[in-house]
Amino acid sequence: MIAIELLATVSSAVDHALHTLASTPLAEPAPKGIDTNGVVSFFASKIAPILLAVLGVIFIGRASRGEISKVLTSSAIAIIGLAFIAGAATLFFVGDYLIDLIFE
Repeated sequence: MIAIELLATVSSAVDHALHTLASTPLAEPAPKGIDTNGVVSFFASKIAPILLAVLGVIFIGRASRGEISKVLTSSAIAIIGLAFIAGAATLFFVGDYLIDLIFE
C-alpha cells in the first residue's frame, strides 16, 4: 500500500515537472551581431579621455624636467596619430557613401 502511494506521488511529481518544462518558453534568440556603435561610443567617451589625460601628465612631467624637445616630439607624434585615426574614420564614411552611391 505504501509503495503504491509512493509510486503515485512520484508519478504526479514527474508529470508536474514535465509539464512545467514543456510550458517554459525557449531561450531568447542569440543576438545577431555586435553593437559597434555602442562600442565606439564607449571608447570615445570613456577610454580616450583617460588616455589623453595620461599623455598630458607624461608631457607635463617631462616638461618640468627640462626635456622640452622630447615633449614637442611626443606631442607631434600624438597629433599625427590622431590625424591618422580621424582620416581612417573619414575614409570609412566616404567609402560607405561611395558604395551606397554605386550599388543603388
